This record gives sequence, structure tokens and C-alpha cells, in this order.
Amino acid sequence: MAHDFVTSADIPVDGERISSSKLDSVKRIAGGAAGLLGLVSAYLLFFSPDKVAGSYAYSWLFAFFFFFTLAVGGCFWTLLHNVSNSGWGTSVRRVMENLGAVFPWMAIFAIPLAVPGVQKWLYEWMNIHRAAAETHHASIFQGFLGGFYGSPSMKDALEADHQGLLVNKQWYMNQVAWYCRFVFYFLGLGLVIKTLRGFSVAQDTDPNPTTKNLFKARFHSTYTLIIFAITITFAGIDLLQGMKFDWFSTMWGVYLFAGAALNSMAVIIITATLMQKGGYLKRVVGPEHFHIMGKLLLAFTIFWAYIAFSQFFLIWYANITEETSWYLIRNTGGWNTASVFLVFGHFVFPFVILLQAWLKKNPKLLSIVCVYTLLMHILDYYIIVIPERSVSLMNLIPDYKGVTTSIPGAFWGDILAFLTVGSGFVFFYLRALTQTATYPHRDPRILESANVSN
Repeated sequence: MAHDFVTSADIPVDGERISSSKLDSVKRIAGGAAGLLGLVSAYLLFFSPDKVAGSYAYSWLFAFFFFFTLAVGGCFWTLLHNVSNSGWGTSVRRVMENLGAVFPWMAIFAIPLAVPGVQKWLYEWMNIHRAAAETHHASIFQGFLGGFYGSPSMKDALEADHQGLLVNKQWYMNQVAWYCRFVFYFLGLGLVIKTLRGFSVAQDTDPNPTTKNLFKARFHSTYTLIIFAITITFAGIDLLQGMKFDWFSTMWGVYLFAGAALNSMAVIIITATLMQKGGYLKRVVGPEHFHIMGKLLLAFTIFWAYIAFSQFFLIWYANITEETSWYLIRNTGGWNTASVFLVFGHFVFPFVILLQAWLKKNPKLLSIVCVYTLLMHILDYYIIVIPERSVSLMNLIPDYKGVTTSIPGAFWGDILAFLTVGSGFVFFYLRALTQTATYPHRDPRILESANVSN
């Protein structure tokens, strides 16, 4: 323990709240930027020429899924903290909850991905389904549960169009199931994090503080971990793996989970550091907390690398054309340099740095590593999404016929989309942080957490 022993006299009876005109200004700027840039993005996605709209659809998907992983990671750490009944993290649990509270709002930025006009640039399998339905008058709402597991007439239509692979995948890859899952992601996990945060906040204002809300949060975090697992896994398959319907990886969901857990923890560390700089969390969060969070950062850096290598090794060893093509695209042209850099940048460098115990106890230095980790997370998702843009659009838009590995100048759209979704993410995150006390001051484990030693 590196700071003074904390007693109940050090914990304010009414808790500690963020009150800063400077923070309110940042929130207003972020909200205004999200609204203004959102209008520009809506024009680019829905009303601009195909050449721009097609390219920007990939920019939007990249930006959306990056911030989606950070919010879903906040849900994960909240669930894990509750279900493991851990005491050390009580001081920073509210930061986890507030990061997770952004998740339901991510539905706003997901709406374009549910519009057929945007989907036609991203998901080839949907174009084939819609063309088959139009040509052969097939319905998507036939069969068990209104077509949730596919429609017999669509199966016949796809067979007539010689789409054998899509016939076999129709039990999962059909539009009825896709839209049901899409709604479930935000409704299901959104209700989970809202409920858990509600229990936590209710404990702050309970006139007769008991462990009632604590036990409720613990119980409801057990079975809802399944909803989290479904969300991160199938959202990754539907929105990212779906760009290339003939490709699949049995490790895809775990790969995305590893990146989400790693980088949401980076956001939690940066937030705790900035809050301490602003004069908050000083009595309940110390070097030991940052040490533990740094260990988790190191653990998930290793886990991400393990999953990334395992996925690559299995696909390389199996040597199946439909699987290896995903890596071939990302090892062509400049993407090869980016992929090699990701190996060192996302694993080797942070692994060596995070081995240092003294660094993990220093909030400022650890936060610098966290910012670097987030930059590598951006690169990771850029490599996942953007290489598909040129190979897909060259078959759909005559202007792009002949492009090879990238579309010149398209990165401006990537930056715009990132700023749009990012400013919205910051707005909703700051909103959540200022709505409640900075830590659960009436949690019976708050003193245990404040005096943690490891």
C-alpha cells in the first residue's frame, strides 16, 4: 500500500461527484461535433454518389466497431467484477459501469448498418439474397419462426442461382435472423448494463444501506454473462466476418473479445488517471489499483497475441482457400507492412513495457502505454475492415474498376467517420461520468478496496 490508510471518516457520506464547468464545455463540444459531423456523415452515406457512399460505408463500419468494442468491454468488466465478487475493484467499479453505460447509445451509430442502401456496399451475401428473392419471387418470411432459420423458397432460389455455400449457411445467414440478432445486441446487453448500474447507483442513495443491491447485482451478473458472450461473438460475425461470407474462423469471437477487454481496460485506466488529476478518486484509488489494472492490461495483451497467433496458425495449417484468402488480402501491398507492424506494435512492445512493475504503479506512465495500446487497437480494426473495401467496391462501382489494395484518398472518410462516432462516444461517456458519484461510497467493500495491497 502506497497511500495513507483510509478509514470511513475519509469517505464522504454523500459521495464524491464531478462538478466542473471545463468538463461541461468538453461535453457540449463533443455533443455538438457529433451532431454536426453526424449530419455530414448521413449525407455521405445516404445521398452522395455511389463512389463516395460505398467508400464511406466501410469508414463507418470501422469507426463504429472500434468504439463498440470499448463500450462492450465496459459491460464485460462490470459483469466480471460483480460475478467474481472482487473487492479490489470497488473503487473503480463506477468507471467500469459508466463506460458500459455508453453501450446502449451505440445503437444510434449502428442504425446506418441496418439500412439496405448501406448494406449493399458491405455485405455481398445480402445482395445475393435480395437478387434471388427478386428474380425467383422468394420470400424471406417462410418456414420455422417466420424464416429465422431460413426460408424454403429462398433456399430454392439460391440453389437456382448456384449459390451452394449460401444455401448451406442460410440457417444463420438470412435477413430475418440478422435483424433479430442486430436488435438483440443493443436491447439485451443494454438492459443488462442499465440494470446493473441501476443497482449500484441505488445503493448510493439507499437511506438504510444494506447488501441487498450488491447481492442483486451479483446474481444478475451470472446468467447475463451469456448475453455478453453472444453479443461480442455474433456482432463480430454479423458485422465484420459478414463482409466476406465465404470466410470463417472458429476463433473470431474470442479474438474480438480479447481486443475489447484489453482496450476497455486501457480506457478505464486513462479515465481514473484523469479523474485523479482533476482531484477525484484520490482517497480510494492508489498505486496498488493501477498496478492491478496494469496486470490485467498485460494479461490481455498476451491473451490477444495468443488468440491472434492461434487463428493465423490454424488457418495456415488447414490451408483452405476460403480461409487463407482473408490473410492473403492483408499481406498484399502496403497491408503487409501494417500487418507485420501489428505483431510488434500490438504485442511485443507493450508486453516488454508492461512487465515493469514500477511502471504499472505510475498512473501517468501507465496511461501513456494505454494510449499507445488504443492506437494499436485502431490499427487492428483498420486492418480488419478497410482491406475489404477495394476488393469489394471494384466489383460494384465502375469508377473503382482497376483499384488494387486501397482506394486513393479514402482515408479522409475514415478520419471523418472516426471523429463522428468518437465525439458521440466521448459525449455519452462524459454524460455518464457526471450523472453519478465517482465511486460507490456506500458499498460495504469500499474500505477494503481503498486499502488494497497486492
